[in-house]
Amino acid sequence: MKRIALYVNASRPYARETARRVELVARARGIAVTLCEGTDVELGFSAPVCDFENAELLVTVGGDGTLLRGTRLVHELEIPIFGINTGRLGFLTEVESDDNGFRALERVFDGDVEYDERIALHAFATGSDEEYFALNEVVVRRVTQARLAPFGLALDGELIVNMPSDGIIVATPTGSTAYFLSAGGPIIQPGVEALGVAGLMPHALFARPLIVSSAASIEITCSGELTRANLETDGFVARDLRAGDRVTVRRAEKCVRFARIRRGAFFTRLEEKLQWGVPIKSM
Repeated sequence: MKRIALYVNASRPYARETARRVELVARARGIAVTLCEGTDVELGFSAPVCDFENAELLVTVGGDGTLLRGTRLVHELEIPIFGINTGRLGFLTEVESDDNGFRALERVFDGDVEYDERIALHAFATGSDEEYFALNEVVVRRVTQARLAPFGLALDGELIVNMPSDGIIVATPTGSTAYFLSAGGPIIQPGVEALGVAGLMPHALFARPLIVSSAASIEITCSGELTRANLETDGFVARDLRAGDRVTVRRAEKCVRFARIRRGAFFTRLEEKLQWGVPIKSM
């Protein structure tokens, strides 16, 4: 490995300290480091800015939110991502920011690494040519309205339901352990070619989460009763929506690539981070 890019949550002192340690480990191995714009002053060391096209790896230092933001920067370039957790949960990140984590980072720098490809999403809204990227989920949600309003849900052009709810979520397998899980959806194993669809606080007994093909085109329509709604991707508000607007969600052409040191450890991570399978009395 000759060059890495470093994306850091520079607002956190411990993340800044961890980033400086990453830089030292990389340079000790003759690996060039590039930084995202504006962070060089805060991190306390100088490096070229944002040379992503020549980077072989993006190292993120922070929590899951930092990793999700970093993913947007390198997704189209198909640069693999290695996350170091300095946040609270760190479900998406690969290692903690301790000595074991840095030993794992050294292994990655030395080429002892596997790659894990994950499905991502693109969303398109009425009247806009812009596409919105999401690794975890796309959400269409009502805003500032006390009463429920129906959202239309169509799959490959076929209307499935007009669902009275707070909104609708479309999740990837990666996102099935995030907001989709909180919305009552099932966990989807990462390698499954599927997407999850669920209503948010649906006011209907029949409303149950769906698992659909990853090749499906999913269309969400804001009803005429809505005054305002949001299109959100990975927890970030992408744009405002109005009554009658439609959002189409499809699988992105390119997958997100993660650098892994323990590729087959999905259920181990569920147990470690989300207490999957741990008896309530022992929590």
